[in-house]
Amino acid sequence: MDSLPFEQALDVRIAEVLDRCTSCGACVEVCPMPAATGIDATDPRGLASGVLALLRGDEPPAASARWAAVCTGSGHCIPACRYGVNPRFMLAMARLTQAKQKAPDDRRRTGFERFTGMTTGVRVLSRLQLPPDLLARFRPERDSNDKADVAFYTGCNLLKTPHIALLCFDIMEALGIQYRVIGGPSHCCGVLQFRAGDLATSGRIAYRTVERLAGAGDRVLSWCPTCQVQLGEMVIPGKTDTKLELEPFLLFLASRLDDLRPLLRNPVRKRVGLHEHPGVAGVTDAARTILQAIPGLEFVDLEQPRIGWMCNTLNAVPAYKRQLHQNQLEAAADAGVTTLAGIYHACHRELCSHEMDWPFEVVNFLELVGESLGFARPDLFKRLKLMQDVDAILSDAAPLIETNHIALDEARSVILADLLGE
Repeated sequence: MDSLPFEQALDVRIAEVLDRCTSCGACVEVCPMPAATGIDATDPRGLASGVLALLRGDEPPAASARWAAVCTGSGHCIPACRYGVNPRFMLAMARLTQAKQKAPDDRRRTGFERFTGMTTGVRVLSRLQLPPDLLARFRPERDSNDKADVAFYTGCNLLKTPHIALLCFDIMEALGIQYRVIGGPSHCCGVLQFRAGDLATSGRIAYRTVERLAGAGDRVLSWCPTCQVQLGEMVIPGKTDTKLELEPFLLFLASRLDDLRPLLRNPVRKRVGLHEHPGVAGVTDAARTILQAIPGLEFVDLEQPRIGWMCNTLNAVPAYKRQLHQNQLEAAADAGVTTLAGIYHACHRELCSHEMDWPFEVVNFLELVGESLGFARPDLFKRLKLMQDVDAILSDAAPLIETNHIALDEARSVILADLLGE
């Protein structure tokens, strides 16, 4: 059966939400955001029913509209629903309804500007860090590896911190896994246009990516939680003519722990706290399990709130986000960790420069896995960001700027916005 156009497929699923949801309020009761943002949740049924009103096109209570706007995608609500509704999807549709109130031309323009800004940032930052031979490892031409056991889907923004992706490749190679790489802006999930309310462009991009991923093999491993949620919850359920299941890379890696454990030969004598987000179920537990398999490593539970699926999902609540980060940094210092390890790329971009001000290093946790396996990938993003000076960064990266043919003005602009500005 042919798939419906993206917007029509979403409309069908919105109708199912309206039919199934009883406004019981169970999703409200487990959501961390009302308390975090001062939303009155004493009437959880009323808060939930207001979101349904928004989906029906009625005027919602202000508290319900605010609740939809500040959703960080933690996912606590999904197992709480007893009626077959994904409340995270429901709230995403409520935000989409609000975005679609803008004029179509404005929505298209906003989506285009966001996508263009992202592609420029990815292109320039990756080229400030990698020479052409390593950049070539991320090109879609690796799709031609017919012997691949898995396809590794990078998404777009992982390329801003390419050492994380290279560590994923190294680990798969250590395990003897044949893989092909798919990703970059040419294989986008369409989330930027989606959030802007430009569903025609978003659907066109996302459907093309789903078809390419489905054609890449039987097992597709995803890294980016935004891509996992956008494709897995917004796009794939409505694309009935293509069969695809995205598997988070860390769940796959944890499932191969019996194969990985004997390769973890080098002790890593560090006291490690983990920066965690619960949005993609099981990923945090997988990261903990892998860390605890590393010989010599002492894992410390920092006992902090677990919110969102990545740090950038908290951008709608900047004061709350800053406080969460401050609390975690203080907890890590109080616990005497040597290392604060994050999981995802967007979190690393935001947290890594705090290493200047606190008595511990900030790394991606795969760096610790690599250390135990006996290999390392230098964190060039962090090295550049720690300079905290655009001219110093330009001077340091001058050889790659020349080799990769980056315009100096463009490099300066991206450094200020996407490196120092985040």
